[in-house]
Amino acid sequence: MGSTLNHLMERWGQGHTEQLGSDEAMAWCRKLTLGHYENFSVLSRFVPDRMRDGICAVYAFSRWADDLADEAASPTEAIDQLGWWRSELDDCFAGRTRHPIFVALSTVLETQALDRVNFDRLIDAFEQDQRQNRYATWDDVLAYCAGSADPVGRLVLQLSGEAMSDEQLAASDSVCSGLQLTNHWQDVHRDMLERNRIYIPGDMATADDFNERLATTVKQGFAPDLEFLSSYRQVVSSLIARTRPMLLKMSGLMESVTPDIRPMLWLFSAGGLSILDAIERSDCETVLFRVSLSKPQKLWMLWQASRKGRST
Repeated sequence: MGSTLNHLMERWGQGHTEQLGSDEAMAWCRKLTLGHYENFSVLSRFVPDRMRDGICAVYAFSRWADDLADEAASPTEAIDQLGWWRSELDDCFAGRTRHPIFVALSTVLETQALDRVNFDRLIDAFEQDQRQNRYATWDDVLAYCAGSADPVGRLVLQLSGEAMSDEQLAASDSVCSGLQLTNHWQDVHRDMLERNRIYIPGDMATADDFNERLATTVKQGFAPDLEFLSSYRQVVSSLIARTRPMLLKMSGLMESVTPDIRPMLWLFSAGGLSILDAIERSDCETVLFRVSLSKPQKLWMLWQASRKGRST
């Protein structure tokens, strides 16, 4: 959010939060959700009406926490702000609310028994980003995704009223981690340039001084040598090969959920798969630029999603 977040913090930040009614707070969360577009809008027309308020509140919680961390002036300030956010979460589950996001979330909690631990795990992941910006192994990155992505899928399943079986949870976790990984491979250039973060695991990097050469490539806008760029392409190709099967676990989940949420779920996994395809078409050079989906591609996928409620 940048300067926008600073302006919002003056009204709803730590120590000076304006109070809104429940309807106003939910409208505030809805506006925040609609104002952000990952690869697809979180609040697409495929979100069932019965879930829209819950999705808005959960997304707004996560989005605000992410911005509190990433837009802070220092890691120390970020940790402090996330500590405040956790205390607001404590109060929300205790029946006391101030910030509009928690006013909206408390309304959702009146009818939906959302698991508190999933919110805590998200905050834990944002705190981890302040302490760690490099990852040694693939398993280390997966462990990060288990906190930064999987809780969102579990909250969505709870909002949908699904059985939350072991099979559903395993499939949801796989897809959500896959989506997070896809975002990391898509955003290599931006993560390095803006946050000094590299999520590519060190145990998959074959070139000497891989991280240092990656940082140099991002900063100067071209690879320092052809050997590095070739190695980088191979690494990203291997990462895609590991990530794609995780997203394909959506097919099993689709078979077990109610028809009205199938289009919404399918769209997210299909969006991730399409991004992986786009990275491959770009010769896996995400160290130099960020790939994205074109408007015709998105329209085609939206049409395909509209059919998923009628079939598995």
